[in-house]
Amino acid sequence: MWRRLSSALLAGLALACAPAGRAAGPPRTGGTEAQDAGLEAALAVPALRGAQIAALVVNAADGGLRFERDPDRPLVPASNLKLLTAVAALATLGPSYRFVTRILADSPPDAAGQVGTLYVRGGGDPALASEDWWRLAADLRRAGVRGARRLVVDDSAFDRERWHPSWGPVSSRAYFAPIGALMANYGAFLVDVRPGAREGDPGGVSVDPPVAYLRLVNRTTTGPVGSAFEVQVERSQGDGEEPVLVSGRVPLGGAVQSFRRSVLDPTAYAAAVLVMALEANDIRVLEPPQAASVPAGAVELLTFEGRSLGEIVRLMLKYSSNPIAETLTKALSAARGEDPAGWAGGVAASRAALVGLGVEVGGLEMVDGSGLSYENRVSPRTLVSVLGVARRSFAFGPELLVALPIAGSDGTLRDRAQEVRGEVRAKSGLLTRVVALSGEARMRAGGDVVFSILVNGYRCSDEEAMRALDGFVAVLVEEQPH
Repeated sequence: MWRRLSSALLAGLALACAPAGRAAGPPRTGGTEAQDAGLEAALAVPALRGAQIAALVVNAADGGLRFERDPDRPLVPASNLKLLTAVAALATLGPSYRFVTRILADSPPDAAGQVGTLYVRGGGDPALASEDWWRLAADLRRAGVRGARRLVVDDSAFDRERWHPSWGPVSSRAYFAPIGALMANYGAFLVDVRPGAREGDPGGVSVDPPVAYLRLVNRTTTGPVGSAFEVQVERSQGDGEEPVLVSGRVPLGGAVQSFRRSVLDPTAYAAAVLVMALEANDIRVLEPPQAASVPAGAVELLTFEGRSLGEIVRLMLKYSSNPIAETLTKALSAARGEDPAGWAGGVAASRAALVGLGVEVGGLEMVDGSGLSYENRVSPRTLVSVLGVARRSFAFGPELLVALPIAGSDGTLRDRAQEVRGEVRAKSGLLTRVVALSGEARMRAGGDVVFSILVNGYRCSDEEAMRALDGFVAVLVEEQPH
């Protein structure tokens, strides 16, 4: 249960026409006319007709120009913005940095291992999954703790703004999880729905993690064999709980279907996951968890270090995790001494780090860390520049490269660009009427290129737009070096 949930939630965090004129003037390329024509043709497909397109391709070795189409035009980047967040975090904190979650008590454990109040102070770790909370609880038991009267959770390192105001109405989708300094499972959970034994029976419903805080309300029924699978999963805020209403019809004999949803209160959810982990390690807490600040004079029992930042960035980019990106953004605010940390300070810290690295930031408008906001604007020039800076960095460049999804193999590109499988490493981006792809490609004739292509306002389906971008990079891979 512990490990399955972490993998399933990460896999579900990836995001699922206003016409505009084409850039003035023809694109320039350092390649042959035939190669130029091939890249132009890849952008002239019917799927992209009438869309805003900006693209830039350079040689990885020397930065020499290979192709451009309006490369300085800032467009909505979607999740390509995570490349900027990743580089800013890696450069500021370092790939080996580890977030620390602190466990304290009102006094040392007595002879029976009991304390009055157990305090947990979140340090902004965005990647604590159920199995990590179990390890923390096991460490606490090894430290001699056997029980507590009460559990107090402290998330005061970050401000109370859970969702960025530019994101619009709060959604229950897992990629829309709230942000806090104390989180579990990326602020999301998993619901499995299966048919009952006979037609008319209630469907089978389970939640992972199985914490009492997520109170299941099962209103599903089992329909006839071959009927449609029509199920809705919604959560709401209750008194010390989040009821999860599962309703609809499941066909008899049908396969199990999984739904990923975000919670509303990340701190209360993390507390519930910790209580479950404590109980699994025979540590009993008598009273329901409470949220409050750790008082002065509390005794530190344990400091728990999570994954390295390099590992966290890999999870963020491979699976396009919005909660990780936004938590890292607030962590950058904390790194510059802001208490509590927030989005404005984090975005300012990201931009300052990028400028300090020499990234070209002309036209950059960055309001969050994940790219979920439509108010973000980035040009291909900036994205190629940040990839180039990382490529030249011995300090953090390798961590960024291995974090990029591999075409046809893993992450958000697992099922894309199969014709260039293993020859492209790139970050994808997807919002309504927005697709993006930025990264590196290895040409089959030899040599690597760094590229970025942003498309806004297309009228076709998302799938057609993504295939068009895959076709563009396929042409790149087939190019001749020069």
